[in-house]
Amino acid sequence: MSKILALLAAVWLACCAWPAAATESHVGLVKGVSGTVSIVQASATRTAEAGTQLQVADRIVTAPGATASIVFRDGTMLTLGGSADVRVRDYVFEPKANRYAFSMYMDKGSAIYESGKIGRLAPESVKVETPQATVGVRGTRFLIEAD
Repeated sequence: MSKILALLAAVWLACCAWPAAATESHVGLVKGVSGTVSIVQASATRTAEAGTQLQVADRIVTAPGATASIVFRDGTMLTLGGSADVRVRDYVFEPKANRYAFSMYMDKGSAIYESGKIGRLAPESVKVETPQATVGVRGTRFLIEAD
């Protein structure tokens, strides 16, 4: 009987712990949306709304006239303008292990970027790319546009 109870307890812990681990794997949250904003994950597309979690490799696409504000786990803020298409390429925020990375690719549109802890602690770890240029972050705030 005690073996069955131990097995049930182990299964219950595994089932209950898994969703919590899944929610902690996000790299950022959509804080606000105006207009139509979509998140493309692999082959699935969903509508973004406040509270939508972002993962590495997600694309954020805003319709003409739409905006989206995003906050990453380290406090980095990204505000996208209309007709933007941005992909989160890499994100690592592990202060205890001294591991940091932030990389995004902006195919088109405009955005305001404001550094969080990664940009302050390891500015060389931040990279923002467009079809025409790569921006290395050395400041705390800038506007970027890609056609």
